[in-house]
Amino acid sequence: MHQIEPFYNWLKYYDSSTDGRSPFSGKTYNYDTYSEKIYGYYIDPAWDNFGSETLYIKILFSDYEEGYSILEFIGEWNDAINNDIMLLKRNIIEVLLAEGINKFILIGENVLNFHGSDDSYYEEWFEEVEEGWIACVSFPDFLREEMAKYNLDTYLNMGGTLEIDKWRTLTPSAFFILVSGLISRRLSI
Repeated sequence: MHQIEPFYNWLKYYDSSTDGRSPFSGKTYNYDTYSEKIYGYYIDPAWDNFGSETLYIKILFSDYEEGYSILEFIGEWNDAINNDIMLLKRNIIEVLLAEGINKFILIGENVLNFHGSDDSYYEEWFEEVEEGWIACVSFPDFLREEMAKYNLDTYLNMGGTLEIDKWRTLTPSAFFILVSGLISRRLSI
């Protein structure tokens, strides 16, 4: 797990530690020390802890004018025991919502497992984005199936055309335009 790094190529466009509006504003990283663990396995020091014991995040990009953020995850998403959605909602999402973000792209290719509970925080998040949306990109099939068992697909756009393997080859704005277009088509059907 220590070899899985958050996507670095967009650091030339955005760094959450230097963004005064980011929940991680001012954070310093020690790339020589591996201290964070998920189930006893060290993870790359660039991942950010938002309160969960098993799920870490990296805000890859935020554009406050366009109102979107791109978030990458690693670990186990556990709502049943750790209430990860509550921690994510309170510690990250609410900060971004207060800054005008209402479109969220969640990248889940490094999410290893999902344990659901109820959907109340997802429903709350969905209602608060108003004219926006929440898109789950590149979540593995088994995760999407498990999330659908808890009716989270009511609130989260996932699967189908949102399985975008080439997202790393795009700039953040091109990636947003692509996902936004896909979501617009879904909502107009």
